[in-house]
Amino acid sequence: MTHPAPSRKPTLLSRGSWPEARRIGAILRKETVGGALLLAGAVVAMIWANSPWAGAYESLRDLRVGPEALHLNLPLGTWAADGLLAVFFFVAGLELKREFVAGDLRDVRRAAVPIAAALGGVIAPALLYLLVTRGVEGAGKGWAIPTATDIAFALAVLAVIGRFLPTALRTFLLTLAVVDDLVAIVIIALFYTDHLAPVPLLAALVPLALFTALVQRRVRSWWLLLPLAVTAWALVHASGVHATVAGVLLGFAVPVLRSDKAGGPEAGPGLAEHFEHRFRPLSAGVAVPVFAFFSAGVSLGGPAGLVDAFADPVVVGIAVGLVAGKPIGIMGATWLMSRFTHADLDEGLSWVDMLGLSILAGIGFTVSLLIGELAFGIEGAGHVKVAVLTGSVTAALLATVILRLRNRVYRRIHEMETADLDHDGVPDVYETDRPGAVGG
Repeated sequence: MTHPAPSRKPTLLSRGSWPEARRIGAILRKETVGGALLLAGAVVAMIWANSPWAGAYESLRDLRVGPEALHLNLPLGTWAADGLLAVFFFVAGLELKREFVAGDLRDVRRAAVPIAAALGGVIAPALLYLLVTRGVEGAGKGWAIPTATDIAFALAVLAVIGRFLPTALRTFLLTLAVVDDLVAIVIIALFYTDHLAPVPLLAALVPLALFTALVQRRVRSWWLLLPLAVTAWALVHASGVHATVAGVLLGFAVPVLRSDKAGGPEAGPGLAEHFEHRFRPLSAGVAVPVFAFFSAGVSLGGPAGLVDAFADPVVVGIAVGLVAGKPIGIMGATWLMSRFTHADLDEGLSWVDMLGLSILAGIGFTVSLLIGELAFGIEGAGHVKVAVLTGSVTAALLATVILRLRNRVYRRIHEMETADLDHDGVPDVYETDRPGAVGG
């Protein structure tokens, strides 16, 4: 008599497939380097903006370059926010599409938890911000500032404090940040477009369609693709929609899987992964650090100026949203998912680990600063920068304390994961855990 196989109880924060874990590990290494450069750019900007040479920093940030005839004679700070960050969002678009087409997120059950956590991590900070700033005229337009997680900044912190952080937690943090980026893109497109010019927006569809047609035919020639991408970006910029949205749309246009003529999905990485390898170093190593340099420079006015800044409810609302709202939203959504699905945390992990990771997700920098400038303008975003920097540093310190206390446990899990890897090519635990795999 054949007995039915025992049903496996659903698990939160499972390690996932080995190929996906290996790919994400490579991404994390690049983003960690980018995070270090981001921090360096932010620190240099803060020191310069609070030095006797602050005027030189402001002159550099406000220096206008670009063709006036095309309405692209913009300050360098705007070029960094609208231009360089389009590269960042192009890579985000590639990563988002790949995760949902070929990554672990194509499995609805596996995707449900980080998606729910990301949404909780957007809703709770926004509600806390609105609660703190209620009754303050004009403050409501900044509700989205504390909703974003800066993956590069967070991974730079992890590189220092969490060298042995389990693969499941790293993967969860990256996945949450990827979904977070998608939500941020939608928020920017829907809520921070003041004046819409339909003609340039419709005209942008032409280069976007040509770009899509070429990449769908697996064309990689930069001299064909780059002019189309730049044209699409310029037209979206002229339409009034934030130009970074063009980067996302271009990323979504790139195919993830190989064509049947090229051997299909089993033949190796597709064009999206090829572009990601090319552009991620540019995004993490240049685009985001330069944006941080031009955005983080704010004159604090000494200790008294810092105290005055926190008399502003907007500053308090942003800081509370990042430090308290993020963990409340992420922890709450994850706990609800565990209740509804009757899932337990993976072996060796506890809710303390989720708390530390949720607080770490309160590091909001790149997109938070961008939304701050969109909400209050470059001139009016000084207090926003103070709030984002203070909230992010506080979240980093709190997460450091919690995750360091668990370092011995993480080291033990890391040793087990390393032992699982078979260098002789025999399927390891990641492979055998998959349905249909050998031993699965």
